[in-house]
Amino acid sequence: MSKFRIDTLDTTSELLLDACATLIANAFADPERYNLERIRRELRCDDPVHYRRFFIAVENGQIIALGGVKAADWASRTHILYLSAVAPEKRGRGIGRALIKARLDWLKATFKSGRILVSATKTRRFRDLGFRELRNGHIDGKHLMLSRF
Repeated sequence: MSKFRIDTLDTTSELLLDACATLIANAFADPERYNLERIRRELRCDDPVHYRRFFIAVENGQIIALGGVKAADWASRTHILYLSAVAPEKRGRGIGRALIKARLDWLKATFKSGRILVSATKTRRFRDLGFRELRNGHIDGKHLMLSRF
């Protein structure tokens, strides 16, 4: 098993954007909600006020996972972890957890304080990282979780 590394996504590279969009579309398998064009637009977003930052896991020159973080445009100092996907054949190796940690580390290094929200089906990894489930935050198999820093 080879090692992977975590990098930030270069959103100026059409090749990388296409690889990431395909990974997300395949992982979510919901073409109405996660079609390639919508995903590409989200990955390219360049709003200076409401940032978006994407982190990728790379192994042997291939993107094997992706995770995003963005500013909530409706609440100050609130950040959202989103668009997290690991290639199915690469799951179970700690790649998803490493991407979560990279995004949390970046947030804490970039901002003095804030709140982080995530909607997750698997809550243990987030609880282990200090998140707690919000009351009445369970809908359709997903849990809304919060962490403060």
